[in-house]
Amino acid sequence: MTTRKSFGSDNHAGAHKAVLRMMSLANEGDAHAYGDDPWTERVARDLCGLSGARAAYFVFNGTAANVLGLSLMLRPYEAVICAETAHLNVDECGATERLLGSKLLAVATPDGKLTPDLVATRLGGRNDEHRAQPRAVCITQVTELGTCYSLAELRVLREFCQGHDLRLYIDGARLANAVAHLDCTVADIAAQADVLSFGGTKNGGVAAEAVLVMAEDLLGAVPFQRKQLLQLASKMRFLAAQFAGLLEDQIWLRNAVHSNLMAQRLATGLGDLPGVSVVQAVQSNAVFADLDSRISGPLQHDWGFYVWDDQQHTVRLMAAFDTAPDDIDAFVAAAREASSSRV
Repeated sequence: MTTRKSFGSDNHAGAHKAVLRMMSLANEGDAHAYGDDPWTERVARDLCGLSGARAAYFVFNGTAANVLGLSLMLRPYEAVICAETAHLNVDECGATERLLGSKLLAVATPDGKLTPDLVATRLGGRNDEHRAQPRAVCITQVTELGTCYSLAELRVLREFCQGHDLRLYIDGARLANAVAHLDCTVADIAAQADVLSFGGTKNGGVAAEAVLVMAEDLLGAVPFQRKQLLQLASKMRFLAAQFAGLLEDQIWLRNAVHSNLMAQRLATGLGDLPGVSVVQAVQSNAVFADLDSRISGPLQHDWGFYVWDDQQHTVRLMAAFDTAPDDIDAFVAAAREASSSRV
């Protein structure tokens, strides 16, 4: 039986060989626990150098990174403004509400991106003791719809937040893909945030995300919040080693560039097929497309992908660091065959 490449998620891909090699090297001999080891010290320093962060902390997954990052900014009666489509709001099972006691104030957006005008719609009720108090804005870069904030958009949003006493958190589960698309540095994006995450898992890691703290006044709480939120790994060196593998020879960036290019190839191949319409700007490794159900149905028998919106027949197709041009071409050929078979 032929195993076809999944387009369901970049989480479906395996680990990059450089990550596995570094984890194997980290496995040699003993090392102090809880991050008091040379691997963690060195890689955290490298991440700070890459981003301009004051400190870097490793956690197991993206939900943990978001909860930890936001925990540094919020008291229990304070709220987070986020896009309605945000992972924080849709796919984290209420983790922020349960663990931090903080209400999410979701805003509908056409492209997954918040603007100052959209944020302003949720600033009512300030100083009213009966209302949760808006305190943090959470944006996702790349967004859950595959779109990227430009650096100019980030700067405008940052200035708005500073002018309205709001903290800014960036969910960077796919931050590498944004850097690749914008042709900028991690530091260019990080400079606009108080705290952000830098994702490793979706970009060739096994289970590792980094929380990068930019604001000096938030540093003191991080070790205690990380421990209380169950993210202080005893064998921290294995999380750090994953980033060591990704940082080597800029593999993190090369992986992101490749997966973005594969998404562009996929969008181009699908774009001229009858019954197929790409519906979001392809600015990362995601392609969102409306597929006639007579196309998506047959494709789902042989290929892995998610139906994002049943009513609109919108599907999400994700490329990964190990997606090959042949994988893209085979999927497009299958879509073309399904399209030509419509009656």
